[in-house]
Amino acid sequence: MSNEEIRAAAIKRINQKRGFWRMVGGFVIVCLILTAIWALSGGGYFWPMWAFFGMGIATAFSGWAVYGPRDRPITDQEIAEEMRKMGGQ
Repeated sequence: MSNEEIRAAAIKRINQKRGFWRMVGGFVIVCLILTAIWALSGGGYFWPMWAFFGMGIATAFSGWAVYGPRDRPITDQEIAEEMRKMGGQ
């Protein structure tokens, strides 16, 4: 990879990390607001858990995309090896 490609990949990764943490912040704020609404309306059945569950799944997948295993670029050696396996030269 050239320096420009590495720089572009690094900028993309930084933007993904920032976006994830903005999402986490939004998740926390919405959880606090929904919990306050629930408490001010008299409590009872804790219905905000359904919103927490759905937003938590979205946040978890977003975090996995940013901090989970990274896709590495395909190398010329891997291409040549795959072509050899397929019967090419």
